[in-house]
Amino acid sequence: MKKILLIAVTAFAAVAAYAQPKFAHVNSTELVQLCPDMDKARETMNAASNEAQETYQAMVEEFNSKLSTYQSKGSTWTDAIRQSKEKELTEIQQRIQEFQQTVQMELQQQQETLMQPIYQKVNETVQNLAKQGGYIYVFDINSLVYFDASQSFDLTPDARKALNIPADRTLESLAAELQAQQQAAGAAQQ
Repeated sequence: MKKILLIAVTAFAAVAAYAQPKFAHVNSTELVQLCPDMDKARETMNAASNEAQETYQAMVEEFNSKLSTYQSKGSTWTDAIRQSKEKELTEIQQRIQEFQQTVQMELQQQQETLMQPIYQKVNETVQNLAKQGGYIYVFDINSLVYFDASQSFDLTPDARKALNIPADRTLESLAAELQAQQQAAGAAQQ
């Protein structure tokens, strides 16, 4: 009788342990930001942003040059010339505003286009790891109010390996890299 009871309790415990759902969590922000593909996307976005900034600066310089000429010589011009120059300045201002709006939308669209495959790659990687591990739920820690890490498996390290993210690369080291790049770019402009 004791043997039967012991076998029943052991079987029940095994079934209960097997039937317990497996949970996992992941830090998708870390995976996306540290993904090697993200470095390429950042480079592309920085190049496009720098090009837009240079074009904007050239337009502003053109406006300021013509405004300076207008202010210094405007009193000597005839009404027709003055009106023509005022119209030209107004048109340049409008072009600058239109350029700012257009380039901002285009940069945003470019960023979305560059980011979409990265998000997809990270999601597919996490999904594959979850299926391989038999997890029924994988939560993103960036959108949870609370979770008990002791009752959930962290898939982030496995996903980092699958995405070829170096072990020593962290969000903090990325922030330091980006800050150094900005400082170097600022020094180059001066």
